[in-house]
Amino acid sequence: MKQYYVYIMSSHRGVVYLGVTSDLIRRVYTYREGRENGFTKKYNVTKLVYYETTSDVHSALAREKQIKGWVRKKKLELIESMNPSWVDLASSWVDSTPSPPDPSPPAQGDNKNLGPLTKV
Repeated sequence: MKQYYVYIMSSHRGVVYLGVTSDLIRRVYTYREGRENGFTKKYNVTKLVYYETTSDVHSALAREKQIKGWVRKKKLELIESMNPSWVDLASSWVDSTPSPPDPSPPAQGDNKNLGPLTKV
């Protein structure tokens, strides 16, 4: 079954970027390697600070749209509800190699069922 991820990346200065992907490891890797031109490269957005997973692409896209519509303060509260220290959730499973390990990070914080999306 295919998995989809709604994720939030951050710079060390707190600039945040929100997106959806079906391959979270590859996506994080491209940000870290500076392969994404534009906003994320300009602001050095390389830390994975939040993500949710679902098997339904429509739920993932709807959730992304919902979160993007929020004010910045509410987005930060979402991140801090799971990751109060803003640690890089991908630090143990993404490095500088082109083939990172399987994305099975340990659960962080309070795992909640968000309907078809699950906060990890």
